[in-house]
Amino acid sequence: MKKKKIEEMVHDENLGMTLIVKTVARMMIAMILLFGFYIIIYGHLTPGGGFAGGVILAIAYTLMMLAFSRKLALKKLNNFWASIWDNLGMLAFIVLGFIGLNFGYFMFNFIWHGTPFHLVSAGFIPLANIAIGVKVGAALYAIFIGLSIYGRIITTEEETK
Repeated sequence: MKKKKIEEMVHDENLGMTLIVKTVARMMIAMILLFGFYIIIYGHLTPGGGFAGGVILAIAYTLMMLAFSRKLALKKLNNFWASIWDNLGMLAFIVLGFIGLNFGYFMFNFIWHGTPFHLVSAGFIPLANIAIGVKVGAALYAIFIGLSIYGRIITTEEETK
């Protein structure tokens, strides 16, 4: 039911921008999300990491809001779930830190380090990048939702002009 309603909103000409912008945005959102996940996962090997990847993920949802309308973007990920993901990302980061505390000190790298320059080569740092990426992406999207709530109030005097 929800998927059918979202598809109707995507094809509604009264919501969002033109068909060309929606088509290009649909392709770009998928590529931006993929790139954001790549930056988060490989952040311990390449420049980037959780913060940069989280910003990129937030940009994808912001593009969805701009191209398809605020109404559709909130159907996909509303402010409640953005807040939940924000809090879960921070909770995961704190839990990783306290697990390290059991092995000696806070944020201790307790996972096997693996072979240098491979995906599994940094212990728990990729897990911390994922937690930070989720937190930053959800927080920035929630900020954008907060900024988009307030619109200009048009008075009856302005409508008659």
